[in-house]
Amino acid sequence: MKETKINGVYKDKNQLFTKNPKHLSGVKVYNEKIKRIKGDEYRSWMPYRSKLAAFLQKKGSIELKPDYNILYLGAATGTTVSHISDILTEGMIYAVESSAVAMKKLIEVSKKRKNIVPIYEDAFHFEKYQAIVPNVDFLYQDISQRNQSEIFSENTKNFLKNNSKAILMVKARSIDVALKPKDAYKKVVKDLESEGLIINKLVDLSPYEKDHAAVIIKKI
Repeated sequence: MKETKINGVYKDKNQLFTKNPKHLSGVKVYNEKIKRIKGDEYRSWMPYRSKLAAFLQKKGSIELKPDYNILYLGAATGTTVSHISDILTEGMIYAVESSAVAMKKLIEVSKKRKNIVPIYEDAFHFEKYQAIVPNVDFLYQDISQRNQSEIFSENTKNFLKNNSKAILMVKARSIDVALKPKDAYKKVVKDLESEGLIINKLVDLSPYEKDHAAVIIKKI
């Protein structure tokens, strides 16, 4: 097991892992594999189940310091959130999800992981959780809606610290089914730039996620 350049992320035979907290020994979140090495447990981080893992497998790079506070929009049942939870040993994840079914599972994950704050709200109405969420060091969004760029821009403006980065996971067909994926990505980039956000990189997530791309921005 080798530590990668990204804090808290490990690799073994081209497979990604994060380290399971000691108090969660043997606990899985989504039936992932667990490797035990010298008293430590490592949970496999599967790129076909997590877009962030897919991004990292495509040589994408992010900085996640142990004490970061993160706003996660579209947390779903907590698959990717749980791996970020492994990494943020001193920070907090404010996990926003609008599906009642997914929220039930996310709450169960957060009961075991005290650095996750589940928030049952629509990310489009950021003002409803503004009193709960502080300014954050990193923002992550995975929401399959036509207005995903607008949601991302508004939350970035209101919560992300200056000189910090964020990732938008773009689902091309949610933008416009008539557009080719590459054109949908270009539209999103143009929309974000018009809001004053600096585009650092765009990474196509195939073959792990069809018609998806990660857009990395920096807020000045």
